[in-house]
Amino acid sequence: MTHVVCHTCFKRQEKLHRCGQCKFAYYCDRTCQRDAWLNHKNECSAIKKHGKAPTENIRLAARILWRIEREGSGLSENCLVSIDDLQNHVENFDEEEKKDLRIDVESFLEFWPAQSQQFGMQYISHIFGVINCNAFTLSDQRGLQAVGVGIFPNLCQANHDCWPNCTVIFNNGKIELRALSKISPGDELTVSYVDFLNVSEERQKQLKKQYYFDCTCEHCKKKIKDDLMLAVKGGDNKPSAETVKEVIQFSKDTLEKINKARLEGTYHEVVKLCRECLKKQEPVLGDTNIYLLRILSIASEVLSYLQMFEEAAEYAKRMVDGYMKIYHPNNAQLGMAVMRAGVTHWHAGLIEAGHSMICKAYAILLITHGPSHPITKDLEVMRVQTEMELRMFQQNEFMYYKMREAALKNQKIQVMPEPSNEAPPSLFHKKE
Repeated sequence: MTHVVCHTCFKRQEKLHRCGQCKFAYYCDRTCQRDAWLNHKNECSAIKKHGKAPTENIRLAARILWRIEREGSGLSENCLVSIDDLQNHVENFDEEEKKDLRIDVESFLEFWPAQSQQFGMQYISHIFGVINCNAFTLSDQRGLQAVGVGIFPNLCQANHDCWPNCTVIFNNGKIELRALSKISPGDELTVSYVDFLNVSEERQKQLKKQYYFDCTCEHCKKKIKDDLMLAVKGGDNKPSAETVKEVIQFSKDTLEKINKARLEGTYHEVVKLCRECLKKQEPVLGDTNIYLLRILSIASEVLSYLQMFEEAAEYAKRMVDGYMKIYHPNNAQLGMAVMRAGVTHWHAGLIEAGHSMICKAYAILLITHGPSHPITKDLEVMRVQTEMELRMFQQNEFMYYKMREAALKNQKIQVMPEPSNEAPPSLFHKKE
């Protein structure tokens, strides 16, 4: 993504101006290039001398140390905690993580210029440890594509809760902590480090592996919503435990095959695998079962890309219905999923359902992303457009479809983005 996203404002576009010295950094224009120069100056000459840009973690470590070289490691203005005081958890690393750390430090020392201030191995290891368990993922301007990694010391102070009262959003080059609901004076501000769409045991394992702590939030202690995420069909046709186990294993195996097919770009094969899996799942798994929801999500995304919108809309609707019962009502990932489902319904010509979903998504993203975020602004345009189309549809359904057909013939059809193997970027950076 380095050549299609501006390195200053994170706007994604095809024609960017390349730095004439390092040939690595790209910018919208001279203004963005000037704004980046303070942080890019040392990096620019180091990349030029090194011959290529190192990994994102090594670049981030170098930028942190150049900033310390310029300003010192103490508290800067508006900073509540210094980089020195952040936890690195190096003492908790297993042998594989220690080996990766040694490789990172060696690669860093090869990249770090001899004329820059020299730091000890222990301090460099501390910086990599801090990045390892405190880094945030940076996304492009619209928040749809992960493009990098950053450290924001103040936000590293926010503790985790699986059902938090705040969310972290990257907005126009700045990080924001946004309230998800009314917060009383004295309440701790919490954020979720992981996606909620996993049973409590899996979330706890993920948090222990990535952040080295045992989650004891209310949702994990009481296993709240686990029953929904593992739901099976009830009534007279309730499946046996053995049947459920077989279908879950089949779902896991299918997800592995789907990942392989997506990497190879064989999207018709992905659709075939999804349909086969759904046929096995539907008589056994409940509507909120996470394995069913994962297949529905992939199927709707890939079918939209292949412009098979009616089938995609059917799966998207079922996925959203399940998500609404599981996620916090003001969850950013829920909002993005409802938005994509609304757009899919619009493409399928289902204007009533499409407009309703876009309105729901807009209400969620106003809270999670705020009115100034580019994706919220895009959604507001969509909401106004679909509202106008809905009025036309309600006045004269026949004329609406005639005009829609004519409009689509006269303009290039909007192709849905190519499906990615990655989920929408989480703000909390994951170890590879």
